[in-house]
Amino acid sequence: MFCTIVAFAQVTTSNIKGLILDETQQPLPGVNVVAIHTPTGTVYGSATNFDGRFNLLNLRVGGPYKITLSYVGYKEQIFNEIYLTLGKTEEIDFAMVPDSQQLDAVVLTGTSSTGTFGADRTGAETNVGRRELTRLPTISRSASDFTRLEPTASNGSFGGRNDQYNNFSLDGAIFTNPFGLDAATPGGQTDSQPISLDAIEQITVSTAPYDVTQSGFTGAAVNAVTKSGTNEFHGTVYGFFRNEDLTGGKVSGEDVVKPKLEQNQYGFSIGGPIIKNKLFFFANFEKDERTDLGTNGFIPNTGSGAVNESRVLEQDLITVQNALLDIGYNPGAYEGFTYGAKSNKGIFKLDWNINETNRLAVIYNYLNASKEKPAHPSALGFRGPSVNTLQFQNSGYEINNNIRSVQLELNSTLSDEASNKFQIGYTHFDDFRNPLSTPAPTITITKDGSNYIIAGHEPFSINNKLDQKVLQFSDNLNFFKGDHTFTIGLSFEKFQFDNSFNLGAYGARGVFFPTTTMSDFQNLVDSGQLQDLFDAANAAHNSLTANGEGVAGGFTLSETNVGQMSFYAQDEWNVNEKFKLTYGVRFDKPLYFDSAEKAQEVIDRGFVVPDIEYYNPNTGERVLIDNTQLPSNQWLISPRLGFNYDVKGDKTFQVRGGSGLFTGRFPFVWLGNQIANPDVFFLQAVDPDYKFPQVWRTNIGTDYKLENGIILTGDVSYTRDTNGAHVQNWGYCHHRQA
Repeated sequence: MFCTIVAFAQVTTSNIKGLILDETQQPLPGVNVVAIHTPTGTVYGSATNFDGRFNLLNLRVGGPYKITLSYVGYKEQIFNEIYLTLGKTEEIDFAMVPDSQQLDAVVLTGTSSTGTFGADRTGAETNVGRRELTRLPTISRSASDFTRLEPTASNGSFGGRNDQYNNFSLDGAIFTNPFGLDAATPGGQTDSQPISLDAIEQITVSTAPYDVTQSGFTGAAVNAVTKSGTNEFHGTVYGFFRNEDLTGGKVSGEDVVKPKLEQNQYGFSIGGPIIKNKLFFFANFEKDERTDLGTNGFIPNTGSGAVNESRVLEQDLITVQNALLDIGYNPGAYEGFTYGAKSNKGIFKLDWNINETNRLAVIYNYLNASKEKPAHPSALGFRGPSVNTLQFQNSGYEINNNIRSVQLELNSTLSDEASNKFQIGYTHFDDFRNPLSTPAPTITITKDGSNYIIAGHEPFSINNKLDQKVLQFSDNLNFFKGDHTFTIGLSFEKFQFDNSFNLGAYGARGVFFPTTTMSDFQNLVDSGQLQDLFDAANAAHNSLTANGEGVAGGFTLSETNVGQMSFYAQDEWNVNEKFKLTYGVRFDKPLYFDSAEKAQEVIDRGFVVPDIEYYNPNTGERVLIDNTQLPSNQWLISPRLGFNYDVKGDKTFQVRGGSGLFTGRFPFVWLGNQIANPDVFFLQAVDPDYKFPQVWRTNIGTDYKLENGIILTGDVSYTRDTNGAHVQNWGYCHHRQA
């Protein structure tokens, strides 16, 4: 099973900063700066400090904004149509004009330049806004169709790292898969999208952000924020349909099979004011229904010579089907059947301008998704459906991914010199499998040394479920002093995984070794052994069900508790008008809570031989493995340094870069398996000296704007593993000598 983690301290807002000078080009303190988000009337205010600088942090993304500069004895300056990019800073540098000059108030109109040029951009990153989200083509209506615009993207991987090492966040809550199985995002096992594209406002992909508040990745940080309501009511209604007739039928001039397919997606969004300028709502609901051919397009061999004809003879399938029906078991169809998938998801968001200094957002989202699938195609040898192997319909299973999540974010302006962002959230993930088969053994029939026909119970779907409860919070305090913006913060996250996995519980035959060959299948039937296998599977099911979960003689159940506590500090220093330096350090401490005690509970009721010696291939020593001994919980330190140099001072040519350590999470399935599987047949463990993954990443980049407006960007990045994962078989020598 897989799980999803939610944590905070990720990017959800934007900033406006600037330097205000007088007519002699000297810093002008005390200038009143007011930014109004015109769609909602939300007001953000500050005043310039002694060095003429102002800071407006944690603003809503998008726009437009109206920015007003005012000071006694000077003309009022107004900037209109300012749009903010997620996680970026809009810079307003301006020289005020005295009242004595015969000029009217100055009104400037423009758009944000922070997409590429901006003093806070250091490493490589890609931004996707509403324009791209609404205009670029997408078949799956997935965020991955847009994150692949990042130049190093490759099938979910960024910068050459496995997709499990990315950090996906939605409104600050990370939507990723730390358990480390299957897809890297929630709903991935059902091929569902956790959030509708119609609800997303902006997405950014950063592979080297030298900002210590961003964490949890050694690949890329993928941040997305959802839409919010405004002072006007807006809504959309949409629908999408496709089937196999809309799929191409030739590749390089050759005919290819087009399996049956039908998909319907439809939904709506609506947002608006509850109290004008004060309280706003946004809601989205989407439903997806899909049907696919269950055989992947392959058909039994009848001698037709069709391009999609398998080697599996139809008569052999009929023989197996009749034998199973004769003993009272229905294996399902072997051709022409379909598997279904369905999902519904929604989000409801409230934005409350409590007053001019405090803004609260509350976000609730959910996903209910399920998908019927064939038996796992490769985990226990190649099992099809393919040209070599066919499965019966009921050898498949239905996977379910259900999510409920609530998040709260409070942004506060404490004074002209300080602001704060507080986030807290709770998420419950409920993932489980429904086998399409009644209790039965797994039937694996081989021919010519390879798997041929698959029937019976899906081996990984026996009372297979994973329940997760996730609690997290973070708090970031920013304060300003002269040319410096200081950040100090902390975050905490705790994950509870309750996992039940019962591979082989209905019999080892057909799972870990074949049931029989096709030539010997009739002997299996005539001898009564096939009936014996089904009788044993039903007896095992009845006994396990009667005993319950997490007890001796019952279905397995293990609990893993893990988390992380972090502290960090950072300084953003505007050395001068062209050069900005960002430097900071982050401290992350792994937490394992009572997981050692939970491991001992499993040992006490499992089939464990504690005195078996294993072989350490690194030292040649024979060792005993203690599943209650957990990995290192030492503090991990991540220093980072970034810079941005506006070469000409006009945002047409910048050089940027940085270097530092990034600490991610390892797939918690490794730790979960250590706790859940201490018995002699499935023993797994994580080295007690193992540390969370860390990479040292250095990036240098440049951006140049041509006279015709085209921007040329180049980045060179070097990544080196500091703490990397390495898998070894410490039982190999032991079994060989035995």
